[in-house]
Amino acid sequence: MFLAKAITVVVAIALIVGVIGSSIVQARADQSTRKPPIRIRKINQEIEERAEALKAAFAKQPQGAAARLRQIWQKWVSRRSEKALSAEQTQKDRSRSKPSDLTEVAVEPSEADADTQAGTTTDQQPKSEPVNSDRERVFLLRFAGDIRASAVDSLREEITAVLQIARPRKDRVLLVLDSPGGVVPGYGLAAAQLTRLRDAEIELTVAVDRVAASGGYMMAAVANRIVAAPFAIVGSIGVVAQLPNINRMLKKHDVDIELHTAGEYKRTLTILGENTDEGREKFKQDLEQTHALFKQFLSRYRPGLDMDKVATGEHWLGQDALALNLVDAIATSDDLILAEVNQADVYELTQPAKKRGLLGKLNAIAQSWLSTWHKA
Repeated sequence: MFLAKAITVVVAIALIVGVIGSSIVQARADQSTRKPPIRIRKINQEIEERAEALKAAFAKQPQGAAARLRQIWQKWVSRRSEKALSAEQTQKDRSRSKPSDLTEVAVEPSEADADTQAGTTTDQQPKSEPVNSDRERVFLLRFAGDIRASAVDSLREEITAVLQIARPRKDRVLLVLDSPGGVVPGYGLAAAQLTRLRDAEIELTVAVDRVAASGGYMMAAVANRIVAAPFAIVGSIGVVAQLPNINRMLKKHDVDIELHTAGEYKRTLTILGENTDEGREKFKQDLEQTHALFKQFLSRYRPGLDMDKVATGEHWLGQDALALNLVDAIATSDDLILAEVNQADVYELTQPAKKRGLLGKLNAIAQSWLSTWHKA
């Protein structure tokens, strides 16, 4: 009997632990798939607060002797004026307090006077300033690109949020872009995200403070206007691929590699196997095809580009890029933000990235290493 009770208790405890464990696993799974909320900052308020802080700091600075004498003189004159006004008011009060020979007559206020008094009372009440819903809005986004364009995961969420509230042909987007390029699929997706804004008739300006090269320039080209800093690196319209081959080293150590494929060009170049001239030629054709698509994409959004001059894989600094029509103006992102603050409400949107565990970080490192062989 005791054994049966003990078994029953153990089974009950196991069931409870199992239910709790299952709930924890499910909660962690739900949490891992749930994205953190987008952070929104109003840039106008921050800039105004900084300006007020500077004004207050300058107001507290020690004054010179001349300024102090001027301040003392102004205070003395102000006190003399107040005393004179006070004496005059006292004299008037005394004259009014004398008895008058005239009979007092009660006068009823007219309707006009009542209206005037009512109007005066209303004007004296504080009025709340109406919210100007017609004021333009600028959404500030930032993209710091790595070789895999991993920031596109946040960019797509930010653009989706903008499209839900932005007013076509009225609100604008300012993207501060910093990217040297990377893998073709990653930056192709990032550029496609920006085309969503163009398709929705949301004006897009891209500001390049440091670099927008290769895939980074592919993103910038989607914009209605590209603004670059004087020494920003722009261009590098080309495709590059590289990978090591250790087949001879393996043969030297009597290591054989067998590679089996279905399809003539399933594997053109490999790291471990022996590469052939046919595989190299096919690989080169793939690069040329990617380059051709790159140029077609740029021609669609910047038809004024001379591809024979700019699609050589070279890069240029801001001033030279302006002469080649790669950018439209020379300025920094700070200049653009200050200009927008003076005429619109500027909101910065940031989608925080999800935190990765150890396995996620190792997988990201592996993917980054494997993707270096095919870079745009």
